[in-house]
Amino acid sequence: MPLDMDTRAQLVDTVRRFVSERLRPLEAQVAEQDAVPEEILEEMKGLGLYGLSIPAEYGGLDLSMEDECLVAIELGRTSPAFRSAFGTNVGIGSQGLVMFGTEEQKAKYLPGIASGEIVTSFALTEPEAGSDSANVQLRAERQGDVYVLNGAKRFITNANRAHLFTVMARTDPSKPGAGGVSAFLVERNSPGLSVGRPEKKMGQQGAHICDVIFEDVKVPVENRLGEEGQGFRVAMQVLDRGRLHISAVCVGVSERLIADCVAYASERKQFGQPIAQFQLVQGMIADSKTESMAAKALTLETARKRDAGESVTMEAAAAKYFASEMVGRVADRAVQIFGGSGYVADHGIERFYRDVRIFRIYEGTSQIQQVVIARETLKRGG
Repeated sequence: MPLDMDTRAQLVDTVRRFVSERLRPLEAQVAEQDAVPEEILEEMKGLGLYGLSIPAEYGGLDLSMEDECLVAIELGRTSPAFRSAFGTNVGIGSQGLVMFGTEEQKAKYLPGIASGEIVTSFALTEPEAGSDSANVQLRAERQGDVYVLNGAKRFITNANRAHLFTVMARTDPSKPGAGGVSAFLVERNSPGLSVGRPEKKMGQQGAHICDVIFEDVKVPVENRLGEEGQGFRVAMQVLDRGRLHISAVCVGVSERLIADCVAYASERKQFGQPIAQFQLVQGMIADSKTESMAAKALTLETARKRDAGESVTMEAAAAKYFASEMVGRVADRAVQIFGGSGYVADHGIERFYRDVRIFRIYEGTSQIQQVVIARETLKRGG
């Protein structure tokens, strides 16, 4: 539910100060050590960040989509690894349970998710099922009152810290594509479940992705989300919301980079004057600001539509597509404005340049967003 304007302002201000005072000073340390300090994770729990989207009756803040996006924008003003620490609890790791879970499932897991005691993860991607997300091959075979899961998931965010996985698995091999896929809640301590070592990545050090292996993992029937064959529907509805959250983070990162560019260009002198006085530099700043404002407007407008109960599959895809591509261009211009200083590590610009590249890939590549946008536009007749 939406917050009243005063409460919203207080929350956004609190998060803004937390980002400025606690997170930004640690950006280089997190990148070098590839880990977010435990004391920061505890402070995030204390602020309620793990439960932003969890219903209030289970201990969460129960933010509207618009309110969540405003908070995500503030969190985007620092290294994305910080947000990723709890991002799966807010988005893809919990929302299948929120949207499709039974009352018993919600009562069992959501309070722990809201407090951060339970870290969640979303296990959809496989070696042969990335953009082709309906091609899930991990097998879930019903045997009495349990399903037995066998297979592997790849590039799963927060898998090494997760206590609970939302897993997409094929329950009916006779049905190719989406119709044979179901969703399950799988606990980390389930016998036969193992997690690989974190992958070495191009960017976002401190945020980890791992393989998850299932070898005769027994999952109780009561841990299935929805009915058999509804897994793809669960995944797609979860991703609609997740794409808006990522769009807002991209806006926040772009605003951070623009502010850094303005500060640097106002101080850095060439040819006897600040480079901010040169029109070609001003052009890069103007392009970045305009695109950032457009992404913000699209993201918040779509969030309000979702809060009003409208279907936003196309709009969420458009927001994610535009915002993730936009922040890549802004980061590229930031390196150009900083010049040699942007290419070395001192200012952190090259780190953001690497960090934002993944936004165009996860939760649906830009090309998948184009497919969704075109499909929905054709369906609506324009």
